[in-house]
Amino acid sequence: MKKLLIVLALAGASFTASAQDEPVLKHSVATNSFWSNWFIQVGGQWNAWYGNQEHGYGGNSSSPFAKFRSNPGAAVAIGKWFTPGLGLRTKVQGIWGRSVMGEVNGVAVKDHSRFNKFWTLNEHVMFNVSNMVLGYNPNRVWNLIPFAGAGFSRTMTHNLYAMQLSVGVLNTFRISNKVAVNLELGWNRYEEDMDGYGDTGNGMGGPDFLRGWEDKDNMLYAELGLTFNLGKATWNKVPDVDAIKALSQSQIDALNAQLNDANAENARLKNMLANQKPASNVTVKEFVGTAVTVFFNLDKYNIASKKDLVNVQAVAKYAKENNLGLLVTGYADSATGKADHNQWLSEKRAETVANELVNMGVSRDKISTVGKGGVDELSPISFNRRATVQIAE
Repeated sequence: MKKLLIVLALAGASFTASAQDEPVLKHSVATNSFWSNWFIQVGGQWNAWYGNQEHGYGGNSSSPFAKFRSNPGAAVAIGKWFTPGLGLRTKVQGIWGRSVMGEVNGVAVKDHSRFNKFWTLNEHVMFNVSNMVLGYNPNRVWNLIPFAGAGFSRTMTHNLYAMQLSVGVLNTFRISNKVAVNLELGWNRYEEDMDGYGDTGNGMGGPDFLRGWEDKDNMLYAELGLTFNLGKATWNKVPDVDAIKALSQSQIDALNAQLNDANAENARLKNMLANQKPASNVTVKEFVGTAVTVFFNLDKYNIASKKDLVNVQAVAKYAKENNLGLLVTGYADSATGKADHNQWLSEKRAETVANELVNMGVSRDKISTVGKGGVDELSPISFNRRATVQIAE
């Protein structure tokens, strides 16, 4: 019989191997709520019975397909997965069984005409080996799920109760997130009177002769059915902590870069104020003859601070009063961006400042614009993200 069990297990594995064609997606998952990952299973069975009295008898075929020991059955189960690899299931199965052997004067004899109506209630611990070994994949076609458990049974034909152990392999084939097809192979090991007859021996040495599974009633079964997932049936991926940390660090670096640029700009302004000549010594002509600077943020062509337009407005006023032309020159920093992009960016910055001059009342035909592309004339490099305004020569 051990050989038979091995053959059944290998047959199930080879039958389902061809269905494992989905790519494996490995990742850790977060624990779901108690009400998630429940399922209901229904199925039809074919049962093969082996009574303890027949072991050593030698007069019966051991084939599970022999008519005198096989009968159809039915099963229904409800369960829950607590992780992608570990679950519990409560299963009821039965209806029709067999009493393969009977007794005459305490000696086992053939009794192939006897039916044995029964039910079995089991609690199973289930292990999804596919998820445990290969990693959780919600789209996997085939899942291999060994299980083991215990419970009790009642033979209604003989009005007896029996304890039993059970093991088996459940194969599930995904149809959708809500439905799967089941192929299950199992073995239930009952107390010796499950078929209505106690441990009376077999005419070949009595019960002490029997070993292992031979001193109990046994049922092998194959089941085909459906699994219906209830509510949330998948598992959420655990956030990638390293990625979150890297993202946070990049944001911190960006803020630090902006802070450094702001500090450099403050230092530049302080230096300009410290070196500024007294107003009485500076004529308007000298002021407007010097290029006025407008600054921009990295890869932007909108003016960073409207305060820079104060000096631009003074130049615009002087140019209007004296009917002079203005030259606007745009720049980008050469440390970032490709050359063609920096050229485009410098031209856009010059155009932005030219539009501001028009808003100040300068005629557009009095304004010339030019883009110088990426440069490194000033230090720190952020000072090169600018445009200058000056009286045209």
